[in-house]
Amino acid sequence: MASTHTPAHPAGPAAGTQLLDHPGPNGSEARDSAARGSDHAGAAGAAGPAGHGDPFAPEAESSRHRMPRQTRGASPLLGVTAVAATLGATGFAAATPAAAPAVEAPDETPVALAADPGLALAARIQQQADSQRTAAEESARLQAAQEAEAKAAAKEAEAKRAAEEAERAKAAALTLPVKDYNLSAHYGQSARYWAHLHTGLDFAADTGTAVYAVGQGTITSAGWSGAYGYRIVETLPDGTEIWYCHLSSIIKGSGEVTSGQQIGKVGATGNVTGPHLHLEVRPGGGAPVDPEPWLQQHGLNP
Repeated sequence: MASTHTPAHPAGPAAGTQLLDHPGPNGSEARDSAARGSDHAGAAGAAGPAGHGDPFAPEAESSRHRMPRQTRGASPLLGVTAVAATLGATGFAAATPAAAPAVEAPDETPVALAADPGLALAARIQQQADSQRTAAEESARLQAAQEAEAKAAAKEAEAKRAAEEAERAKAAALTLPVKDYNLSAHYGQSARYWAHLHTGLDFAADTGTAVYAVGQGTITSAGWSGAYGYRIVETLPDGTEIWYCHLSSIIKGSGEVTSGQQIGKVGATGNVTGPHLHLEVRPGGGAPVDPEPWLQQHGLNP
């Protein structure tokens, strides 16, 4: 059956318009299509001189844009394969979308510090400054604690020294042996009832009046002593002996005593005319001296 297809141009395919088809391995499909087009054009020409006045002209006009019928076979498949191979060898790879870039994590401080040497250096400097400041603060705290401890130790030592000095001052300080008294006889006086010159200082007081140790020392003797009656001998740290005579009683007969400690009571024992305390001072345990100037040298005024 002849085709009614009329070519768009009288010149046919040679005039520049060709039917599109997938090329085969040797281009045979293109040549077959061109031949079939020529045949269709010839048949159309035989139907009428110029295509005008034919009652079937509209049908021919509408068929002019139809693609020519192709024979099923392996050629089109081979044509597609060739095109695919060509594109793959030339530009198909370029048409393939590029791989999506990896999504980067948001900027963080450690990454920024690692990426910027200036920031990293500033961070190290700041860290060193913080470490130095912490070390300085710790050193200042330790120094303050040491200073406070030294001050406390110095204060404690000062208090100890003050206590020792007070103790020494107390030991060195002397007190009068009787608080309520009258001086009835002085050193060196003479009288008929004394065999020799008076060797001491007499503190007249009522019997039983308290007698106190003149200074800090040790009682080395206590008891009856003939004309002295009941007597207590105290030895001071420098070796001076203090004799307390004519006592009515002895309260402290031995051991250490402090200045102002009661050691006995006023009496009238021995060779006396009335109750009184006979006080003698014997430096180094030797001969007696005048007690009055000796007491005055130690700040006492009997």
